[in-house]
Order: sequence, then C-alpha cells, then structure tokens
Amino acid sequence: MKRVFYMLFIGAFAASLAACSSNPSETSADSSKPSGFFDRLKPEPKISVPAGTRLRVALVEGVSTTKNSPGDRFTATLAEPVIVDGKMVLEKGTKVRGSVVDVKESGRVKGRASIQLTLNEIVRDGKSLPISTKPFIAVAESTKKRDAAIIGGGAGLGAAIGAIAGGGKGAAVGAAIGGGAGTGTVLATKGKEIHYTPETRLSFTLSNSVEI
Repeated sequence: MKRVFYMLFIGAFAASLAACSSNPSETSADSSKPSGFFDRLKPEPKISVPAGTRLRVALVEGVSTTKNSPGDRFTATLAEPVIVDGKMVLEKGTKVRGSVVDVKESGRVKGRASIQLTLNEIVRDGKSLPISTKPFIAVAESTKKRDAAIIGGGAGLGAAIGAIAGGGKGAAVGAAIGGGAGTGTVLATKGKEIHYTPETRLSFTLSNSVEI
C-alpha cells in the first residue's frame, strides 16, 4: 500500500515539474509581443531634401525697401508641398521663417532699390528645423524712360514758351531752360521702391540638403 502511495507521489511530482518547465516557454513567447509592439512605434527614417529644391512660399507679413532693414525677420507659409521621390515631406501651409539680408532704397540721382531675403528655418510639429537658402534678390524697375520723358517734356514746353516770346532764338533758349527744369525734377524725384504685400509669392532654393 505504501508503495502505491509512493508511486502516486512520484507521478504527481513529475507532472508538476513538467508544468513548471512549460511556463518559461510561454513566458518567452509572450515576451516577444511587447518587442514587436515597440518596433511598430519606432519613428520612420528621415528623408533628405536635396540642395537645389525649390521652396515656393506666400508671405504672411509684407516686406519693402522703405520699411525694412537688414536683420528684420519675416514669416511665410509654403504655397506648394515639397515632394521628394514621389513622397510629400512638407505639406502646403507649413510655416517658414526668414530674414532680410540687405536693403537699399532708391536714390535721387542714381541707384535702384533692391532687397535680399533668405529663409532660415522650417516650423514643423512645433519644432524649428534650421535651413539655408540662396538669397532671393529683387531690384526695382528702371526709371530711365520716365526720366527721359520728364526731361523731354520740359524741353518741349520751354521751346513753346520761347517761340511765343521771341521766335527762333527764343525757342532755342526756351528749350535749354525747359530741359534744365526737367532735369531738376528728375533729380528731386526718387526712383521706384519694392513693396511685397502679404500673400505675395516668392521662390527660394535650398543651398544645403536638409533631413526631414
């Protein structure tokens, strides 16, 4: 009888050992689940936006040669998405920031107004990503045609007045006086300035690649 109980005890003990040996394998199988879960949470690899990529933006704040100075900052948004290898890496409307590099107002005697702008950073997911672009350079229109018309018009008016006053010689003198008056008007008038209002679209080009 004792032998029977002894055999039953040995059998039960062996069964318990087998159960214990199976638990680690189950735990091992279960432990693989969290690692797979975290693998799915890993961030996607970054994409390199190459140098030479065009960034077309719409100004949020206006800039001009009369109101801005070198170092002034401005804000804009992407007017078009940025696509790399068929994948959109920057959405339309993404905020960007830039600065005024140089400003020259129009001169009274010579020198056209000009302005240089550059983009410095992209604001994405609440974080600022520094970038570098080639300067956007704009030069005001020439006023030579306008100036010539003013001088010519003054000479013509002077000639007409001179002709009424004293004939041919008076006409020549009048033309010289009128031309001088027209030149004086040109010297007193500044050339055209550059004014970019909000919503104005400008194009910049990345000078260095950037990882998004």
